[in-house]
Amino acid sequence: MADPAEPDAPAPPSAGDVRLSDRWAVWRAGLSAPRVRGFTWQPEPSFTGSEARGRQLMAGNLVLGGRLVEAQGRLPWDLAPPNGAFLEALHGFDWLDDLAAVPGGAGRKTAQTWLSGWLSRYATGRGPGWTPDLTGRRQMRLITHVLFLMNGQTPEERRRFFAILGRQGGVLQARWRHTRRGLPRFEALTGLVYSACALTGLETLLRPALTALAQECADGIDASGGIASRNPEELLEVFNLLTWVAAILRQIGKPPDPAIDTAILRIAPTLRSLRHADGTLVRMHGGRQGAPGRLDAALARSNVRPSRVKGLAMGYARLGGRRVSLIVDAAPPMLGPGSFDAHASTLAFELVSGRQPVIVSAGSGRRFGAGWRRAGRATASHSTLSLMGYASARLARGGDREMPEKQDFVQGPATVEVQQAEMKTAEGLALSHDGWRKTHGLVHLRSLQLDRDGSLLRGEDGLAAMTEADRATLDRVLARLPADTGLRYAVRFHLHPDASAEIDMGGTAVSIQLPGRETWVFRYGGDATLTLEPSVYLDGGRLKPRATKQIVLTGHLTGYGSAVSWTLARPVGLLAAPGADEQDD
Repeated sequence: MADPAEPDAPAPPSAGDVRLSDRWAVWRAGLSAPRVRGFTWQPEPSFTGSEARGRQLMAGNLVLGGRLVEAQGRLPWDLAPPNGAFLEALHGFDWLDDLAAVPGGAGRKTAQTWLSGWLSRYATGRGPGWTPDLTGRRQMRLITHVLFLMNGQTPEERRRFFAILGRQGGVLQARWRHTRRGLPRFEALTGLVYSACALTGLETLLRPALTALAQECADGIDASGGIASRNPEELLEVFNLLTWVAAILRQIGKPPDPAIDTAILRIAPTLRSLRHADGTLVRMHGGRQGAPGRLDAALARSNVRPSRVKGLAMGYARLGGRRVSLIVDAAPPMLGPGSFDAHASTLAFELVSGRQPVIVSAGSGRRFGAGWRRAGRATASHSTLSLMGYASARLARGGDREMPEKQDFVQGPATVEVQQAEMKTAEGLALSHDGWRKTHGLVHLRSLQLDRDGSLLRGEDGLAAMTEADRATLDRVLARLPADTGLRYAVRFHLHPDASAEIDMGGTAVSIQLPGRETWVFRYGGDATLTLEPSVYLDGGRLKPRATKQIVLTGHLTGYGSAVSWTLARPVGLLAAPGADEQDD
């Protein structure tokens, strides 16, 4: 996977760039919002910070949104954000959790100084931090960390603090409808619920806030506990917010909301189905693996009995052997408005053995700039079959020149078929998608079979023109290509960077060595060429993409069908004892 041509994101908005409607709402809230004089209740800290990151912040090293910026004695508000994710984390006050995590209140002075600087610059509506979702995120953190922030403050500083809480509550009341559906709207509404539950003068906002949140649950979370973006990490964040709201209502003695509780009951088994053997989430459609412990904490807080979804979970299929999990993207990606983080990953899979990822996707490049963001969305960045130079889901013509937030998919698979099979010694999947039917007359067929002890994965990938119309389309494509090479395709298996790999057995196999000396062997059959090529692993927790490798089977289609079979095996003698390294529900 080559470096993208555009490594940097477009410049983030300047301090003066804010929608006039948001700024107008801030100004009106400053005049009409109820005056907040104190707290009726303070929630337990909902956000878990890192002491190490907190000490980095105190030293002036700001690692936010996947980028490092050295403050060199300046306030963060005087720095130019290197990307949009940095800006969002900064104005969403994500850093406050880390400063509060430093023992003995050592991070308090830094937090108070940064808060004072933000209030001086932006409290009246200036700057890019007044979108409803960022306002909600910031409001939750200020309410949660009030004792940490207000310790030792002067009466004037306290007055300014309560004034901004009241203003932000008013903005959320007026503007939550004007943020994008999905996680941003859930963040705005949860911030409004926090405000109504915790702040004197805003109590009357609770009922309409809960009504709106309940409606958003009904509209945004389907019967199987999924969301439209099919982003597992985004689903986890929505789940976190809902479990916090449910916990708050219990703590203040309010009756539970049936719609919110129903959404929690639906999401919990879906998230369990999207969790690998090592406890991380499958990295698909813009989602990362999730912060360590975050999923377990949310599941425990939900009080939902452990279970998994039977069949597809938010469009993902799962196979599981002993200590091994395999999760497949078995549904079309989101298309149309709002699909700017969707990936052309249909039928791609990830495989984890114990606590070690083996086969992965390249991941989301959102934090590394516009070029990496586009590259991470491509079919070739996933462990599946791809036609050379043609993704299974595509942007509008000229869409690659738009801002990343406007690069929606407009075309992709219309039909994805999945059949699951249970056998005595294995379980399997037969899958297909028609993402290339209109353009090439081809359907991608994939079969996967995992032994129950997790020691052997059998697979086959093929392309076929299924109907007369398909064959006519394919004939037109092949007529434009050299007859001896035909249409080139590749089946890719991206490896985790902690796995080392080398060509073995005279070029007919790849030996994969994992940390802890566990070994897997990849072999193939059929008319294909095996190579081991460079790849990248886009880990949002790192400052740069990580170099890794990918196994590539290259084939040529000259007729109406072509297929290649392969196996990924772990010698039985190296299997761990039953239950070793397994992730509990």
